[in-house]
Amino acid sequence: MAEQTTSRGEIFVVDDDPAVRDTLSMVLSAGGYEVICFADGAALLAVARSRTPSCILLDVHIPGKSGLDILRELHGEDYPAPIFMISGQGDIPMAVNAIKNGALDFIEKPFRGSEIVARLNEAIGAFARRQKESASPKISSLHFPGREPLTRREREVLEQFTAGASNKEAGRTLGISPRTIEDHRANIMKKLGARNAADLIRIVMTASRAN
Repeated sequence: MAEQTTSRGEIFVVDDDPAVRDTLSMVLSAGGYEVICFADGAALLAVARSRTPSCILLDVHIPGKSGLDILRELHGEDYPAPIFMISGQGDIPMAVNAIKNGALDFIEKPFRGSEIVARLNEAIGAFARRQKESASPKISSLHFPGREPLTRREREVLEQFTAGASNKEAGRTLGISPRTIEDHRANIMKKLGARNAADLIRIVMTASRAN
């Protein structure tokens, strides 16, 4: 079959369940993407290091190395495409841990096809915009001496927060769910030792003046 020239890009799907691979393949192909499926992480790593897709969907539970291991090996935080973890309901703590390791967000099973396509469209678009603009030098260059360093994504969330965006607005801008924004915010506050939102703003302002 001739390749579609109108493809929105490739999406790599990693899941050991053929039924899940088939479902995602069908849904995402209908959404205009080319889908390449892998049954385990080793197969993904072999391809993902030499070729960058538009997005990666990575199941938490895969044979051999877990999805979290693969995420770390891809250096999720610096990987040039958004990575979503696929998780069952019991895996939420694991999925939150994945976000700390650079996953953009997680998608819970069971899936709703149209929802997944909409979420991925939004995330891929937001990711591409951010790559172009790159984080505002204001927050990205701030130093918080004696504190655990913030990841790039935490700085992006902090930037949204200090600009007055709600969790919902920040999620829309960054292409991630409000719940994930909430997780990032909690992590940022813990790292910077902020007791509440006002305290967090004060810490940022102090760091801005010191730079």
